[in-house]
Amino acid sequence: MTESRDNGAPLVAIAAALQRERQKAGLSLTELARRAGIAKSTLSQLESGTGNPSVETIWALSTALGVSFSQLVEPVRPRVRVVRAGEGPRFAAESADYVTTLLSPAPPHARRDVYLVQAEPGRPRESEPHTPGTVEHVVLSSGRALVGLLDDPVELGPGDYISYPGDLPHVFRALEPRTMAVLVSEQS
Repeated sequence: MTESRDNGAPLVAIAAALQRERQKAGLSLTELARRAGIAKSTLSQLESGTGNPSVETIWALSTALGVSFSQLVEPVRPRVRVVRAGEGPRFAAESADYVTTLLSPAPPHARRDVYLVQAEPGRPRESEPHTPGTVEHVVLSSGRALVGLLDDPVELGPGDYISYPGDLPHVFRALEPRTMAVLVSEQS
C-alpha cells in the first residue's frame, strides 16, 4: 500500500475517505477545495491517491466536510450486523395478520429501510401511498402472496421478486400460512 512520506497515513485510505465524504456532502471538487482553502489540483491529487497531504491539509478538509480527522485517515472497517430470527423492533398491522420487523434502518444520507414481513391469510395489509418517489421491493421467502398495486397485485411464490411504486395504494395479502418476505422501501 502506498503511504505518505510525512505522516505514515495510507494514501489509499485517505483518497477513498475524501471521495466518500465529499460525495456524501454533495460537494464538487471545486467547492470542497474552496471551503478547505486548498488548490483544486491538490484535492484532485489526494483523491487519486497521489498527493502527499500535510496535517494542516487534512484538518482543513475534515473541517470543510464536517467530519473528524480520523474519518479521513482511518480505513473503513466493514461492519457486520446480524439480526436473529425473532429479534428486532416489530410492528403489527391493525386490521390484518401482518407483522414487520425492521432489519436495517437507513443509515444517514441513505433513503431505504429493510423489513422482514410475516403474514397470515385473512385480511390483506392495504397501504396508503407513501412519500412521492417511494419504490418498494419485495422478495417472497416462503408461502404465497398477492403483492403490488392495490388494483393489480401479482401472485408471488418463494424466491419471486416484485417492485412497484410505493407512492400509490398497494397491498400485501398472504395466501398461505406462515408467509414471509423481505421488503425494501426506497425513497428517492
